[in-house]
This record gives sequence, C-alpha cells and structure tokens, in this order.
Amino acid sequence: MARYAGRKLASEQVNQSTRRISIPLAYLANERQVAIQAVEQASKLCQAVFNRLVTSETLTKKDKSPVTIADFGAQAVVNAILAEHFPADPIVGEEDSKDLQGDAGKEMRNKVVDLVNSVGDRPMSEAEVLQAIDRGQYAGGATGRHWTLDPIDGTKGFLRGEQYAVCLALIVDGQVRLGVLGCPNLEQKQGSESKGVLMVAVDGQGAFQRALDGGAETPIRASSVSDTTQAAFCESVESGHTSHGDSERISALLGITKAPVRMDSQCKYAAVARGNADVYLRLPTRADYEEKIWDHAAGNVIVREAGGRVGDITGKPLDFSHGRTLAQNRGVVATSAGIFDQVVGAVQNVLGSKAV
Repeated sequence: MARYAGRKLASEQVNQSTRRISIPLAYLANERQVAIQAVEQASKLCQAVFNRLVTSETLTKKDKSPVTIADFGAQAVVNAILAEHFPADPIVGEEDSKDLQGDAGKEMRNKVVDLVNSVGDRPMSEAEVLQAIDRGQYAGGATGRHWTLDPIDGTKGFLRGEQYAVCLALIVDGQVRLGVLGCPNLEQKQGSESKGVLMVAVDGQGAFQRALDGGAETPIRASSVSDTTQAAFCESVESGHTSHGDSERISALLGITKAPVRMDSQCKYAAVARGNADVYLRLPTRADYEEKIWDHAAGNVIVREAGGRVGDITGKPLDFSHGRTLAQNRGVVATSAGIFDQVVGAVQNVLGSKAV
C-alpha cells in the first residue's frame, strides 16, 4: 500500500471554510489496524498489572513499582508489534531499559517479560523484550514517519484505579495523522457502568470509539456549544500538571458555573472529543517547561477529527515537528470548535505576560 508522506493525494478535497481534508479510507488503513491491535494488547497488560500487583499496601506505601512494570511492559508490547509490521519506522517513546539491566533490575525484568508474554501473540525472549523497549529512543523531527507512544499516561490515575490511557500516534512530516487511545477505566457512555474505551482517528476520516475489548465502532463528535456559560470544564487532577488557580479565574471569566471534571491522562481529550466536556486546559506551571509530544499527539488528532479545536495558550496549533517536545508551544487548549477563540481570549486575559 502506498504511504502518504506529507504530499497531497490526487483525490484529496479541501473545504477552505473549515480547512477539513477528506482523505480516502485506504489511507493508513493498515497502520490504523496495527495501532489498534498494539493499544489493545498494551491495555490488557496494564489491566493485568493492576489486578495482580496494585494493592492497598502498595498505595499506602506509595509504591510505584506496579506502574513502572506496566510502563515497561506496555512499551515493549507496542514497540514489538510496530517493529513487526513497520520495521523502518522509528518510535519516540517515554521509557528505556536501563533500569531493567543487570542484577539490580532482575526482579522487575522478570516480571515485565512474564507480563509481555501473557498478552502477546508469540513468546518473546528477555533480550527481545529489552530490545523492543529501546526502540523508543528516536529523537523525532519534521521529516518522514515516526510513531510516538505514552505506554501509561496518568500514572497516579492508574494506581488509584481511576483514569489512565495507552496513547499511540503516527506523525508524518511533523503532522499527527493517526491516533489511538486505550482508556481501560473510562465509561463507555457517560453514566454507564460498562468501562473500557478505545478511540481512534485518522486525519480526514473522523473520530470513532468502541469498547476496548472489541465490537463495532461508532462516530464521536465534540459538542456544538457556542455559549461558554453552558460549557463543562475538564482539567488534570494533579496541580503540578496545570495551574488550578488560573483555571478557576478563566472559568469565572467565561461564566462557567459547572464544577470542573478532573481526571488524569489523555482521557481529558477523549471527554472533549465525545462531548462529555467542552474545555480542557493544560496551563503552564513554570516558564521553562516543554510539553512532551507523547502526552498530546493522539488526543490532538482525535479531538480535531471529532470536530473540536486544539492549540496552545496563544491559539497556535500544536507543532509536533520539533523533536520530542512541543518546543514552539506553551500549554494546551482543547475545546469544542464554537468556543475555542473565546477560551483562548480568556486564557490570555488571565495569564497576561505569562501567555506570551
């Protein structure tokens, strides 16, 4: 199958009023299928780690070893699947295997290998698992294809049994073209007791969700709200990830009265993409911080394909062409399309010189 590498396809159609690109369904069809398989298997591994290793004692002692094991295992699973199908594609990942090496890493290494083999389609040796993890060391950049992976986004949410996500995206010539989110603890519908959602989007083809364990995909759409006083707000649980005080001032300026929904991970993008929330802000907590591309790539394309808008705190689109970080952006604003400009205006009003 011919791969789109940043050039326009002959059959592309661009609506200049919305700048939405319509791309044939054959585009990235194989990549889409493989990415879903990889996220499914990694999500199963994460669920197995939680069920086997997270206990009240680990939470009391603030023992993060279960999430560390899940991080390594999920990255090994995803990277091995990508290497099998797309051996020439490099990967920007969060982890490397140094902490699993030698005698000091033996116990954790054995657990990671066992877990990988409990969900994989074929047995992997210890060396193969470590090699798969270390495929995630690519530096990123503006040309060619590469994947970016966050094996567990929302580590504290994972440990609490709340929201976390396995996040995988394909970047082509600096543009996010495909994104998949595996959200094991997210309600399949708001208010539903059934949990476990997989969301997927390919640039120009819309955004979809289905149950994490399989089933039919259904389209998702961001809300059509145009009045910020009717909007619902979503932000990070951890105050270290965003400025809650600034968020409160922005919310007040916009006339938002609903209590904010706080959840970990790129599940916040999922909430905006299917209309459960209208505004997600990730506001800078320090001047020198650069957002990591794996924290936003998949959620970015899913919200855009669901009809929402994503940018930084100045309204600029997120730029994934500068390596492993969003070096040209500050913070993140994701909203339903009808209120994006109003929200960015409020953000700049509240942050003042910090928004420059």
